Parts: sequence; C-alpha cells; structure tokens
Amino acid sequence: MSGCSKLRFLSALCLALLGACRTRPQPPPATNYYYLNPDKELATIGRAVIVGLENESDYPQIADQFTKALFESVQKQQFFGLTLISRDDPQWRSLMLKSDAQFSLEQMFAVRKCLGADAILSGTITTYRPYPNMAVGLRLRLLDLRDGQLLWALEQIWDTTDKTTEARIKKYFKDVIRADFEPLREKLVILSSIRFTDFVAYETARTLIQ
Repeated sequence: MSGCSKLRFLSALCLALLGACRTRPQPPPATNYYYLNPDKELATIGRAVIVGLENESDYPQIADQFTKALFESVQKQQFFGLTLISRDDPQWRSLMLKSDAQFSLEQMFAVRKCLGADAILSGTITTYRPYPNMAVGLRLRLLDLRDGQLLWALEQIWDTTDKTTEARIKKYFKDVIRADFEPLREKLVILSSIRFTDFVAYETARTLIQ
C-alpha cells in the first residue's frame, strides 16, 4: 500500500470510528408516554412539593405506598429539593386543589406561598390490580408555580403480563437491586406490591432526566 493510500485508509478508519462513537445507541426511556418541557430547566426549580396521590383504584391503602415510593425515587435524582405533603395535611386541605385542576394565578401564588415551593408534583393512581397479574396505572404532572407552565407529565400503565415490562423488571432487578440474578428472586418484583411499586416509581423518576 502506497503512502497516500495508507493515509486515505487511516483517515477513513478514523472517521468510521468517530461515527460509531457518535451514533452509539442511548438507553431508551423507561416509559413511552411522558412529556418533558424542552424549554424549561428543572435545575431552576429550588424546591418542589409532591402531594399525596389521588386514587381511582379499589385499593385505598395503595395511595400512600405509591406516594412514598415516588417521593423517594424522585428525591434520589437530586434535581431539586423535594417535600412530601399528604392530602390530610392542614396546609394542603386548606388549599383544596384537585391533582388535575387548572390553577389560576392567584391559586398558584397561594400554593407557592403556603407550601414554599416553586413547583408541584401531583397525580392519580388510575389503575391498581394486585392479582391475578399485577398492574399499575399512573397519571402525573409537574407544574411550575412561577408561571403555570407544565414541566413534565406522564400517563402509563405497567402490566406484568407485558413482555416488555417483564424485560425491564429483569434489568431493574439486576442493575438497581444489584442482587445475584435468580429467577425466583426476580419474581419478588412481580409478586410483591412493595417491590413492584418501587420498580414503577424508579421508572417514573427516570423520565425526568433531560
């Protein structure tokens, strides 16, 4: 190979390697049905408040369990300070606001002043089925109380009969739980409401990554 040919070959090889690095596939988002405002930076939120989730399922006890799991998962992302307020809290009860309500400027000012937050994360458990196959549905939103803009929203159903969900549970168990991978222990995520709640909360919090 001549000197010029070798140079052209090395140049082509370098370009190919650079292209491969640039096009390295990124991990897909955990869920498909969410919105993240491209014009807003979550880093500008000093503190957000997460309100106890409303519950449309037939299992009233699941609301507190999911709210706590979601709070812990979002808090671990360290995007902003986060405060948890139950729906029984006197501060929240005095405001009497629904999770999907359209806030007026006066209401947003009152919420921000009362709760000491720049944003509010609220939502609803739309579905919960513990058997014969576990399933959970969520509808959530993160609202900027400074200007009323939507920062983030999600609506999704997780069903353990779905093969894609099953595959993500396996990955969650291996990468997050970090235990020795055994099919029997993996079944704990599918069979245990607490484990499955943690899995759903983890996937939900991941969608906040910009």
